[in-house]
Amino acid sequence: MFSSKKLVGSMLNQVRPHLQSSSSIRSLFDQSGNGLLLKTKVPAIGMRRASTLTLGEEEEKGGLGGSSAAAGGNKDGPEQNGVASYWGVSPNKLVKEDGTEWKWKSFRPWEAYEPDMSIDLTKHHKPTNMMDKFAYWTVKALRYPTDVFFQRRYGCRAMMLETVAAVPGMVGGMLLHFKSLRRFEHSGGWIKALLEEAENERVHLMTFMEVAKPKWYERALVIGVQGVFFNAYFLSYMISPKLSHRIVGYLEEEAIHSYTEFLKELDKGTIENVKAPAIAIDYWRLPSDATLKDVVMVVRADEAHHRDVNHFASDIHVQGHELKESAAPIGYH
Repeated sequence: MFSSKKLVGSMLNQVRPHLQSSSSIRSLFDQSGNGLLLKTKVPAIGMRRASTLTLGEEEEKGGLGGSSAAAGGNKDGPEQNGVASYWGVSPNKLVKEDGTEWKWKSFRPWEAYEPDMSIDLTKHHKPTNMMDKFAYWTVKALRYPTDVFFQRRYGCRAMMLETVAAVPGMVGGMLLHFKSLRRFEHSGGWIKALLEEAENERVHLMTFMEVAKPKWYERALVIGVQGVFFNAYFLSYMISPKLSHRIVGYLEEEAIHSYTEFLKELDKGTIENVKAPAIAIDYWRLPSDATLKDVVMVVRADEAHHRDVNHFASDIHVQGHELKESAAPIGYH
């Protein structure tokens, strides 16, 4: 027993000086019979810190990802090397169907689509019980201050509408996500469907930002309205998902009405029918000569689909079922 301890102590005394050297790990591996496991000098402070130091050295040499090795072999120029890093994460270079470069980072070519313009815009869920009536008149009450503030400035009105409309899908999808985790169960695709709705509404906003440049007080109003609406809808969905989806169904009906009025103003010439923003042309696969009127029409069709999805979700709850029992309309914009 004593001789074994003495032998171990003797070996440690021989190894300890090497551990103080910056090349210790390499020399140890070189002398082992297991091959070269590490090819660079690593300071004694540890592997995790060494990664950070390596990244810092590359930044000093020429910016993040300044060398081809650190950039994962990316040689597409300084802009590409600026986002590719030591970690080898490099953005894919995508092209459109005509071979031109895809410039949108928030959505990809396969997420673009041609909207269904044949959807019935006149459908309406008639309030039949107290819950429906409460949802219906709540939405009507919310519309009144919007009419007073924006009047016929439909570009700014659409911008404000989309900052609110993008909230319910995100809140519903988030709460269903947590519910799925807690209960160890599938969601029937409703998490994805609601998040798709939120993303679709967000692209609406990005589109109308190109048309109506918001003033500082309108931006401030968005912050206030979004803060109040998010918390109110969050509590509403926690208490009653069927009421929450019904409210959104009626909100989308009002959105259809607002965009119909928008189109009337465009037809009368009150609002200039300018060229469609580039993001809209790519997202909805519109022709290159598309105009603002074309954009409003496809956005209105999207809102009609959201109307149907949310009224359908509310009906599922009203009939005593859970959303997971019915397949979600994924990709149904």
